[in-house]
Amino acid sequence: MPTLHWIGKEKVVAHHQDVPYRVLAHKYGFNAKNGEQKDPTKSGNKIIHGDNLEALKSLLPEYEGKIKCIYIDPPYNTGNEGWVYNDNVNHPKIKKWLGEVVGKDGEDLTRHDKWLCMMYPRLKLLHKLLADDGAIFISIDDNEQANLKLMCDEIFGVRNFITNVIWEKNYSPRNDAKYFSAAHDFIICYSRSKENWKRNLAPRTDKQNKFYKYDDGDGRGSWRPDNVLVKSFSETGVFGIKNPTTGRIHFPPDGSCYRFNEEKSKQMLLDNRFYFGKDGKGKPQLKRYLSEVNQGVVPQTIWKYDEVSHSQGGKKRLNEIISGNVFDSPKPNELVERILQIASDKNSIILDSFAGSGTTAHAVLNLNKQDGGNRKFILVEMEDYANDITAERIKRVSKGYGTGKKAVAGTGGAFDFYELGLPLFDENENLNEQVGIEKIREYIWFSETRTSFTEPNKEPYFLGKKDESVYYFVYEKDRLTTLDYDALELIKTKGEQYIIYADNCLLPKDFMAKKNIIFKKIPRDITRF
Repeated sequence: MPTLHWIGKEKVVAHHQDVPYRVLAHKYGFNAKNGEQKDPTKSGNKIIHGDNLEALKSLLPEYEGKIKCIYIDPPYNTGNEGWVYNDNVNHPKIKKWLGEVVGKDGEDLTRHDKWLCMMYPRLKLLHKLLADDGAIFISIDDNEQANLKLMCDEIFGVRNFITNVIWEKNYSPRNDAKYFSAAHDFIICYSRSKENWKRNLAPRTDKQNKFYKYDDGDGRGSWRPDNVLVKSFSETGVFGIKNPTTGRIHFPPDGSCYRFNEEKSKQMLLDNRFYFGKDGKGKPQLKRYLSEVNQGVVPQTIWKYDEVSHSQGGKKRLNEIISGNVFDSPKPNELVERILQIASDKNSIILDSFAGSGTTAHAVLNLNKQDGGNRKFILVEMEDYANDITAERIKRVSKGYGTGKKAVAGTGGAFDFYELGLPLFDENENLNEQVGIEKIREYIWFSETRTSFTEPNKEPYFLGKKDESVYYFVYEKDRLTTLDYDALELIKTKGEQYIIYADNCLLPKDFMAKKNIIFKKIPRDITRF
């Protein structure tokens, strides 16, 4: 398999492991009915303001392997810095990160090297978050499409490549283009596990349905003529179908036969299931009713702007919600809705770690309103407009926006807004006890089981039980704890193995081996006690 190399790669391929776990600091909740509130809404919808590399790492304890669909629209790296959403990787935060991670070599990187260094660890974390039956969709253009494909082959596996969608993003050419007027973007799609990913059908369009233009007024609805022949001989022999108007018997051409046997054809004739042309004197054709076809179609790899909108439509929609041309080329929500229709179900969790103006959340709320779904969204946005634009758009979409004839009814919904908080560990790799016991317990459970944490009961120090292993975190903020015979009196839940965290252990090794007890030292600074 071809391998992609660039300056700085060796410094970032494992960098996601060094990214600190940070807690998410809740700032406010919002629901469409009551507006902002101090307490969490517990809706499952999140908007996170902060570096998406650290934000993605912070999501692991709760969401690793649980995200059904990821859509991201990362910087295209065209070299154009004129957008509000910087289009390359010369953002001060990215430059600072490159200097810290890549080191002195970062000063010599091309913009393509920088882009790859920026994207690689983020894609590694997205891969961890993706469910086994999930898929990721990435918008990109020709500046980095080839590099992105090779990078995703390495991270997601070349066998898990699904397709490369071409989205027709413009409905008119740009006459000021220097060489060619770009009429399309790409949307690269990978699954976490191709054999486990099942795509949905795409919704039928009005254009596809317009062919069903006939209606007999008999309650069976609209239909279109369909061929009744197949290129093989019938087991029941060749027979003819009689035109009731002309009395002529129509036999299939040599080498063909009808799709059904003679008995069924007679019944279908009685049921008025054949069409013999506008004048009633032609050859038989089957009446294919719209109600009989699938309510969706197999998605194709070219998405037309008249089906999923275009860049100009995305910008117009955003200006209707938040005026002032706050984004140059936001994606239309119809485009993201198409992705979600194909790659999610009504209860899926959707993640967008390059949230921009919040199009993905808009699409989630629209679909939930349309089909009564309960999809959840998680957005991450690094820029300072995360609250004023990203979150503000979702507030207005959920409550409704516009006036008069242009008024758009609200979708309903709620979300919680977060900032990145303190790291779970300090510079000495000790627990940062300022983050609070709840977050510490949540992390310990995740690090042991790779599953999200729930408080199972009120038993002191008990974390949970998984696969017959019982976990205890014997911790007190203001004193050292010791695993001894007295402490074992606190162990009430039975299991085949016991993993117990404490500051010290006084139990004999042979006793621990006999009872299947594993002691783990709490990583904290004990010199202050």
